[in-house]
Amino acid sequence: MKESLANILLVEDEENLHEALKLNLEMEGYSITSAYEGTAALKAIANEYFDLIIMDIMLPGIDGISITETVRVSANEVPILILSAKNSSADRVLGLKKGADDYLTKPFNLEELLLRVSKLIQKNKKLTVKETIVDFYEFGNNKIDFKAQEATNWNGQHIPLSKKEVMLLKLLIENKGEVVTREKILQVVWGYNVYPTTRTIDNFILSFRKYFELDSRNPKHFHSVRGVGYKYTV
Repeated sequence: MKESLANILLVEDEENLHEALKLNLEMEGYSITSAYEGTAALKAIANEYFDLIIMDIMLPGIDGISITETVRVSANEVPILILSAKNSSADRVLGLKKGADDYLTKPFNLEELLLRVSKLIQKNKKLTVKETIVDFYEFGNNKIDFKAQEATNWNGQHIPLSKKEVMLLKLLIENKGEVVTREKILQVVWGYNVYPTTRTIDNFILSFRKYFELDSRNPKHFHSVRGVGYKYTV
C-alpha cells in the first residue's frame, strides 16, 4: 500500500460536499478521517494525530470556531483550514483570531483548496522537524548508524536495531528537547490508524534506556512525560 502524504481530519456536515472533498483529497494521496459534527471531531482530535484539519464553521452541536478554540487551548498546533459560507472580513478575522491558520469561503475553487492544503502541511512539517538526521548520529559515547540499523553504545556493545526502533529514535532525536506526543509517534512509526497500545511505546523507551543510558533507572536522554508523550535530551 502506498504511504499517505499526510493524515487529514475533514469536518463537514454537508454530505455531498464532504464526499466530494474526501474523494479529491484521497486522489491527491492524503489519508482522510471524516467527522460530520463537532463532538465527533473533538473525539478524533483527542485520539489521533493529524497533519491538518479542514473545518466547516456551521456544524451540528459544537461549531467550528469553538472546536478551533478548544484545540488551541490544549496546545495542539495542528494546522486548521476553515471552510465557511460566512465571507465577511469580520468572520475571517474571528476565525484567524481564534487560531485558524487559513480561511477559505464557500463556494471555493478546488485547485485553490488543494494548493492551500499542500502549503499548510508542508509548512507544518518544516516547523515540527527541528533537525534533520542523516545516516549517523552520536551522543554520550553512543553511535547510531540509521542506514545499517545498528548502534554501538558507551560500553562498546554492538546493538542491532529493528526498523521501528530506528524510526522512533530518529523522530525523538529530530525533535530533541521537545516532547513528542504519543499520537505523533504512533502516526510516524506505526502508520495511520494502525495503533498499538501506549505500553508498546513505553517498552521501546525502556529498551533505549537499557541500550544507551549509563544508569537506566536515572535516564539522561530518554524520558517519558506522563499523559503527554516522550522526549529525547542531549
